Amino acid sequence: MGDSLSAAYNIERDESWVALLEERLPEAATVVNASISGETTSGGVQRFDDLLGQHEPDIVLLELGGNDGLRGLPPQQMQANLATMIEASQAADAEVLLLGIDIPPNYGAAYREAFTTVYHDLADTYGVTLVPFLLEGIATDDALMQDDGIHPTAEAQPIILETVWDKLEGIMAPRVSAGR
Repeated sequence: MGDSLSAAYNIERDESWVALLEERLPEAATVVNASISGETTSGGVQRFDDLLGQHEPDIVLLELGGNDGLRGLPPQQMQANLATMIEASQAADAEVLLLGIDIPPNYGAAYREAFTTVYHDLADTYGVTLVPFLLEGIATDDALMQDDGIHPTAEAQPIILETVWDKLEGIMAPRVSAGR
């Protein structure tokens, strides 16, 4: 469940980190990419229950918030929306991998700090695994970012996959050994 960072914005869908993840997983695993470019946490929370009921996932990768930040929306609103999706996932017995994002420094230190703290607070409160910054090692490398400076290139997608995989693998291991 994500935004343009997971929806293959301006790159071929089969080059996205989500498509690369699907290739890496065992054949029995199914990846449902419910990401929409431009999605905010408010939009995500509105769609979430239907998606959760329809797909009954074992693991939910939750990558939302970037558009909230770029629009300057209150971090508390973002936190409440993400919390709702985490709670619904846990109630459905799905593990959650929370994929954090950062915003450009021009939004001001106080807002940026409040924004990034949301992900850490949610991970602590709900005991979910956190990737603190999905674009770690990418966002500051112009060669790995599209001209807009917001979206990663196709060349960055394998790096994003490795960032996600480092945490996802730990979530998957107990579920695979339990036969789920």
